[in-house]
Amino acid sequence: MDILKYAEKAMSMDNETWSRHSNPWSVYTRFTALPLISLAFWSREWFDVYSLVLIALSFLWVWVNPRLFSEPKRTNNWASMGTFGERIYLNRENEVIPIHHIKACRALQVLTAMGLPFFIYGLYALELWILILGNFWVMAFKAWFVDRMVWLYIDMKDSNPIYQSWFKT
Repeated sequence: MDILKYAEKAMSMDNETWSRHSNPWSVYTRFTALPLISLAFWSREWFDVYSLVLIALSFLWVWVNPRLFSEPKRTNNWASMGTFGERIYLNRENEVIPIHHIKACRALQVLTAMGLPFFIYGLYALELWILILGNFWVMAFKAWFVDRMVWLYIDMKDSNPIYQSWFKT
């Protein structure tokens, strides 16, 4: 199982949750997750063992975020189409998607992962600039991945009536 499939399973993403997550507010506020996790782990310096509460809350935010907002009335926007593309990408074992999308997504996943050592070391050593670099690196490539998911959705939306039904103007 790839990491995205595992994450989807851990997040308990069903059709209703995906519909809610296609709300642009959900997508854009999701970009706060990594900085909040960073701050929560960094708080061990100030709150010692009580920082575990903030760490738990930051991970709770990751789980709650896709469920927090209502299903959008319109989905003809970058954020919504990014979530649609991700759904298609996660379903690639059941429906063929163009190989150029798979290659690009795998490359972006590798590039994203390359920022994790900076992120982890920055948290471990409490090195602010390394942590900022790790956050920026991971979030920049995640945003690029979402952009690629928009492209995937645009390429695939006419291939399946379900995909077409997600698009609302």
